[in-house]
Amino acid sequence: MDIYLIRHTTPAIAKGICYGQTDLDVTDSFPEEMLRTKAHLPQSVSTVFSSPLQRCRKLAEALFPQHPIHFHDHLKELDCGTWEMQPWDDIPKEEIDPWMKDFVHVAVPNGESYTRMHKRVVDCFEQIQQLPGPAVIVAHGGVLRSILSHITNTPLKESFDAFTLHYGCVVRLHKNGSGFAHEVLYNHSLEGKEWHRPSKN
Repeated sequence: MDIYLIRHTTPAIAKGICYGQTDLDVTDSFPEEMLRTKAHLPQSVSTVFSSPLQRCRKLAEALFPQHPIHFHDHLKELDCGTWEMQPWDDIPKEEIDPWMKDFVHVAVPNGESYTRMHKRVVDCFEQIQQLPGPAVIVAHGGVLRSILSHITNTPLKESFDAFTLHYGCVVRLHKNGSGFAHEVLYNHSLEGKEWHRPSKN
C-alpha cells in the first residue's frame, strides 16, 4: 500500500499574506510546476483524493485527467478565520501573540487550531489507508505535515522544522509493519522558503 502526498503548486498571492481556506488560484507557472511533480508519480493509481480548493483541485485534475477525483473537506488547509487575506504584520498583537506562543492549541479567531485540523486530517487519512493502493492525496502544507507527524509520532509543534514541504512536492508513504515509512521523491523550491508568519516575530 503506497500513498503519495502531493502539495499544491504556487498560489497566486503576494508573500506576507495570511491565508488558509481562501480559495486561491494558481500562478502562471502552473503548467511547468505540474510537469515537474508528475515526473515523480507512478504510471497508474487506484484512488485520488484532493482538497476541494482550486489550487489543489486544478493540480489533481491535471495530473490525473482520466481519473475520478474524490474531494474531501477534511483535506482543506487550516481555517484562518478573521485573519484570512490579512497581511501577517497587520494582525493585532493582542490577537496573534497567544497564537504565536502556542499555535498548536490556540485557535485563530473564528477559525481553528492546529490540533483541530490535525484531528480531521488524520480521520480522513485513516479512511484512505484502508483502501487499495496506490492512492494519492493532493492537499496543503499543513495537511501534509499533519499526516507526516501522525505516521512518525512527531509533535505538532515540531512539524514545521521536521518537514519542509515546498509547492508541488511529492512524498511517498509505504507500509512498514503496522505503520508507514516515508520517502521524499521531489521537493524543489522555485522561490525559496515560504514565510507564513509575521516578519517581526
